[in-house]
Amino acid sequence: MDKLKEMVLERAKEGKIVFMTVDGPMEADLDKFIEQPAEGILYDLNRDRLTVLAFIDNPGWVNDFAVGLVITRLKEKLAGM
Repeated sequence: MDKLKEMVLERAKEGKIVFMTVDGPMEADLDKFIEQPAEGILYDLNRDRLTVLAFIDNPGWVNDFAVGLVITRLKEKLAGM
C-alpha cells in the first residue's frame, strides 16, 4: 500500500492522475483526462451514478454522489463559456 501511495503522490507532482481499474492502477495525464465528457470522467473514477448508488449503504456514497454532481455541473459550465 505504501508503494501505491508513493506512486499516486509522485504522479500528481508530474501532472498525472492515478485511478484504480479492474486490472489495477492506471495513470493518465490530468489535462488530457479532463478533456473527456463528464460521463467518461465519472466512469473512469467509479463515481458514475450507478456505481455510487450501488454502495448506498456506505456513508461515503454521499460525498461520491456530490463529486459526480459537481464534476457534471463544472463540465456544463465550461462547455457554455
